[in-house]
Amino acid sequence: MEIPIIVEPGVHDGFRASSGGFWGLETEAPTREEAVERLRELIGYRLEAGAEVFGVEVPSRPHPLARFAGVFRGDPFLESWKDAIAECRREAEERWECQ
Repeated sequence: MEIPIIVEPGVHDGFRASSGGFWGLETEAPTREEAVERLRELIGYRLEAGAEVFGVEVPSRPHPLARFAGVFRGDPFLESWKDAIAECRREAEERWECQ
């Protein structure tokens, strides 16, 4: 099992290792390796005391606007509208290039 942790310089020239999230564990030690090992021990104590870690599958829902995706596909008005927008953009870019 892998648990994401963060290791950063500590307050007193050592290192702080913390697990954050639902673990909420943090420790400091003189070296990076010792800080990580101490955090590993703290997590081990929680697991030995009966804590469990596992993933839960959550059903996904479609985006509320997904039902509208593609409703204008093949619409001739849409293509002429896109062309008009592109032409307007080209004209605006040409005006700004001269300034």
